[in-house]
Amino acid sequence: MYKSSNLGYPRIGEKREWKRALERYWKGDCSEEELLQETKNLRLKNLQKQKLQGIDLIPVGDFSFYDHVLDTATMFGQVPSRFAYNGGKVPLQTYFQIARGNTTAVAAAMKKWFNTNYHYIVPELGERKPTLTENRPLFFYREAKEALGIEGKPVLLGPLTFIKLAKGYEEDKLEETVASYLPLYAQILKELEAEGVKWIQIDEPYLVTDVTPRDWQITQQIYHTLQEVAPKLKVILQTYFDAVTDYENIISLPVAGIGLDFVHDDGQHLASIQQYGFPEDKILAAGIIDGRNVWRTNLEEKWGLLAEIQKAVGSETIIIQPSSSLLHVPVTVKEEQIDPIVKVALSFADEKLQEISTLTEGVRKGKAVIQAQIDQSVEAISKLNASSARNNQILHEELNRASDKPERSENVTIRQQAQQGAFSLPILPTTTIGSFPQTKEVRKERLRWRKGEITNEEYETFIQAEIKKWIEIQEDLGLDVFVHGEFERTDMVEYFGEKLAGFQFTTYGWVQSYGSRCVKPPIIYGDVAYVKPMTVKETVYAQSLTTKPVKGMLTGPITILNWSFVRDDISRAEVAKQIAFSLKKEVEELERNDIRMIQVDEPAIREGLPLKKERWKTYLDTAVYSFKLATTSVEKETQIHTHMCYSNFEDIIDAIDALDVDVISIETSRSHGEFIQTFAKKTYDKGIGLGVYDIHSPRVPTKEEITQNIEHALGVLDPHLFWINPDCGLKTRNEEETIGALEVMVEAAKETREKLVVKNL
Repeated sequence: MYKSSNLGYPRIGEKREWKRALERYWKGDCSEEELLQETKNLRLKNLQKQKLQGIDLIPVGDFSFYDHVLDTATMFGQVPSRFAYNGGKVPLQTYFQIARGNTTAVAAAMKKWFNTNYHYIVPELGERKPTLTENRPLFFYREAKEALGIEGKPVLLGPLTFIKLAKGYEEDKLEETVASYLPLYAQILKELEAEGVKWIQIDEPYLVTDVTPRDWQITQQIYHTLQEVAPKLKVILQTYFDAVTDYENIISLPVAGIGLDFVHDDGQHLASIQQYGFPEDKILAAGIIDGRNVWRTNLEEKWGLLAEIQKAVGSETIIIQPSSSLLHVPVTVKEEQIDPIVKVALSFADEKLQEISTLTEGVRKGKAVIQAQIDQSVEAISKLNASSARNNQILHEELNRASDKPERSENVTIRQQAQQGAFSLPILPTTTIGSFPQTKEVRKERLRWRKGEITNEEYETFIQAEIKKWIEIQEDLGLDVFVHGEFERTDMVEYFGEKLAGFQFTTYGWVQSYGSRCVKPPIIYGDVAYVKPMTVKETVYAQSLTTKPVKGMLTGPITILNWSFVRDDISRAEVAKQIAFSLKKEVEELERNDIRMIQVDEPAIREGLPLKKERWKTYLDTAVYSFKLATTSVEKETQIHTHMCYSNFEDIIDAIDALDVDVISIETSRSHGEFIQTFAKKTYDKGIGLGVYDIHSPRVPTKEEITQNIEHALGVLDPHLFWINPDCGLKTRNEEETIGALEVMVEAAKETREKLVVKNL
């Protein structure tokens, strides 16, 4: 009666074939038909791999051309009116324009998918009556069955989660909004049932957040309706990323199965089952393999957990699966050339599927059948734990002496006076966030250097030439504060991990962040320790080329933590402290070399928030402490900056304030200034730059758009504290787009500055 299942598979391919196909299409180098065929081949390959691994319930419909939330929105015809759409199935070109914008329309907003680094496109509801434009789950079910003979398990984003992630409706009309979509969900399920589909996975991760009684009432209505229209279809209501808010409510829902995360639930799900039991008429889909981290599973521990679950459930009708979709991990370890002690302790998507199959075989045939695999897993983990990399006694002694309450020596008012005297910046100073375009030439030279085809000296000469070129461009543009451009860096986390002890890097360990943007998170496998200066050489060289201030650019401790795969043998707070202590040494080294503006970016603070507010304080205390440990030892004239990316910033405004930075820049252009209203309620006495144009879109903004964004912000912010900057780094844009947009930004800033001077501000 035990079954193995998967919740979702990485879209990108082992060598990022998906990404390359998309980008060829966007550039016009391949047709839509070619894109569809390439992605179909990859999709079928992924399904075949899962079939060969022995997975019983293989997800179909988890594939996406960009984002699964956008897929759901377009399936229901929810295309913003600024895009040319006249009904029917949404054209692929329109689909991409919603995500990326076009020459006349801004892209839809992006937000982080719960507490992950995956970005989803925020649905905009209310402009169009919802209608079913296509039954995507049915299409992918038929494809898998016809091509591979796979009786797939369609995956569908649930109604409650979809609406809760959207905007464009009033909260007091939540019931009405859900009701308007429920007939469309019902139609999808009826058509699947008529097709002979046996199982469907409906994802409702929202149910692990702080769900209200009203939300539960709506959820009851949703699933009673769906059960009535498709009674023969086995619905697995799937949750993940945390424990469900109300266990008794979820097990009362009229569905065939309940999917629970037994990895990130802090033990709550097992405790709830032991206390309240589990319904005899339902199947438990137990997520016991970590779908979000890359460490090999201790199969002995999971065997024990399965035994406890089985005893508490009182049934052998259990589905064994990952804790969440495997979208959040790389594809496979097999081709990685890394430290053998680390490699054998890793498990990516394919290896996790094997772990699921192994445990399923064990519970079906007896533990003796899989004892060898159990022993191998325990040995691999034990060897890594005992290694010198995880037992740096010198570092541990240094950390024991670190301050428990790091603070700047002077308050913000004194610092602002000292810094204005040091830099003499104009009102509304202009700057960028850090990176400039990573051209094909830059990537080519970096690859040649890594392969040993050019010397260190030749590579350094090339990087200096790029820095010099962009310092001159910034001079010509008339920016007030410069950056060196980060041409020596592949990724803002990977770069620092390569220079710190305790990190391991992969060759093919890519995961999707947003759209075709893939990142290769470092693996923190040991104690993190400072080795030598990481950014000083390039920053000092850039500063030698100009009299304008050049910012030193670092990635903050919580972002390095959240955008890495983190060791799981010690607490994340302890790892954050190790990273912060290393960055503290780099900050001090920059200051010693007369770099007096230092930006320590923390774009990932918000995404790391626990999904339940009761645990926010502990996490935010760790984030604030880590940032201050890294930054507060500098003198008053040294200006500390930070940057944060798309988030619901109002959730963490007090923590942002507590960081005590001198200047913060925040990515807000896609949310059309919604965050600005937070400052109408909250006094913020430090420098702030709210991104005035969207760098994720290839379009060059108009001066009117930027001016409007500036003036909107100045409606609630002190102009003496306001900075003008793009939303984020410009690494992914080309040179023409970058210069064109910055020219418009500087012109808009100067004109607004002149207006303020006329008003005697």
